[in-house]
Amino acid sequence: MSSKFDGLLIQLGTGKWNLLYFIASSYWCLLVPPQFINGVYVAPPIPYTCRPPPDVNVTSVSENSCKYSTNGSSGVEEEFPCTEWDFDTSVFTSTLTSEFDLVCEREHLQATYQGIYMLGTFVSPLLGGYLADRYGRLVVVIITQVVVTITSVGIVFLSNFTLILAVRFVMGSVNLLTFFVLAMEVCEPKHRSTVGILIGLPWALGTMWWGMMAYFIRDWRWLQLAVSLPTLLVFPFLYMLDESPRWLIVRGHHEKALKVLQKAARWNKATLPPPSNLYALMSDIQEESTTAKHKPKAGDKSKKCRFLSAPALLSTREIATITAAVCLDFFAVSLVFDGLNLSGANFSADPFLYIILGGLMEVPGYSLTAPLIQRCGRRWPTSASYLICGVFILALAFIPTDVSWLVMTLAMSGKLCISGAYQIVYVYSTELFPTEVRSQGIGAASVFAQLASTISPYIASFLGPILPWVPSLVFGGASLVAGLGTLALRETLGVPLPDTITDLTAARSKSRSDEGDSKEMEIIDVKA
Repeated sequence: MSSKFDGLLIQLGTGKWNLLYFIASSYWCLLVPPQFINGVYVAPPIPYTCRPPPDVNVTSVSENSCKYSTNGSSGVEEEFPCTEWDFDTSVFTSTLTSEFDLVCEREHLQATYQGIYMLGTFVSPLLGGYLADRYGRLVVVIITQVVVTITSVGIVFLSNFTLILAVRFVMGSVNLLTFFVLAMEVCEPKHRSTVGILIGLPWALGTMWWGMMAYFIRDWRWLQLAVSLPTLLVFPFLYMLDESPRWLIVRGHHEKALKVLQKAARWNKATLPPPSNLYALMSDIQEESTTAKHKPKAGDKSKKCRFLSAPALLSTREIATITAAVCLDFFAVSLVFDGLNLSGANFSADPFLYIILGGLMEVPGYSLTAPLIQRCGRRWPTSASYLICGVFILALAFIPTDVSWLVMTLAMSGKLCISGAYQIVYVYSTELFPTEVRSQGIGAASVFAQLASTISPYIASFLGPILPWVPSLVFGGASLVAGLGTLALRETLGVPLPDTITDLTAARSKSRSDEGDSKEMEIIDVKA
């Protein structure tokens, strides 16, 4: 199915029709970072002091401003918890932290505001994949963009923090990659790797844009509104986009698919075969797709026994090693990448410059990985990115914070490396898992990634101000462990993708056999 449809895309070529999908998905990607790392400026840790009741004779206020002391009636000093605070407005004029008193016993809610969004992303892969396969890519994109626009703008008008958290969860749950999938499905095969990387660059630009907007707008409601209203500009793009012709063909909507393909040919000034030939080709593609879904895969005879004895992803030593290493890689890359984004208060005195430079570091991290992995493979660049990042971030735990230039340099160097790892690991993981369990493998790894994204705010924003060395130790250590774990994986550059778990075992046996033959030849040469 893939080769026949790709042949159609090759005939259509690349022109205005494909470019529209690329621009639309890139614009969508640009708007995600301000919501994804929203808590950095909307619910940041800010200095505060206790404001005791005016009619109380206060003798002292505790250092953390959570308690104050007064002289009791018996002359003994008594301690009372603070119920009101004065917040420093020199950096931010208004935040959720100051508006809802997210300090002292409620301080963990700063991290919860960020974490609840990440928790919502647990739902998004399952929700998006099912709905997009059943109802179509474009329908899901339109619905999710409507929800994103309503929730991101609507949160500005809410005055209940619990309700704000609920809305943030909904926003996270509709943060789907369906837009990206739609753009890739209409991309000419020879440009897919380039387009896949270029679509990631707007994320870096969006991160920098978020930092700049926050610099000029210091009130959280106006800031949220300013970065949310641009989502309305997505809808003119959606009006001009078509449903994925690949999905239409597979689902049997051949007449609609023909209209889309003919429109694409007009826009790209390309020539297609006659409609009768296209209908025959679409029938072949649909039939192959249906056959592939119901065709028993190699190794299915033992599938039932394997399921009863162990999950497929742990059924053999080879697949278990891949599963463990990839899950570790996904966990570490999300933990460190998100953690560094949220660590501006720990690594820099300027939260705006920190985010802007962090986004700038992502640009080479994303763009240089494509030529690197084509020349050097996947295994060593992935491992090296993790290990170098781990060294940089771990070093931060031992450097005094007053050496600000060195702290910022190491943090940004770590961001550069982990951005590269982020780009490579998604390509690498799809090549490691066999076809029969690829979706399961990526799904399992994604769960670990979302788990890491959910806990990273608590490490960076909650523990960081209390124990400044903890984020560096955790993020640096996780990156080092992932780098070492990656070395247990095989290289995939230039290697055919495995179809079954049995293929992995056969490849390993062949590799051992080839090594044995090589050693045997060496012994013969020595004797000769």
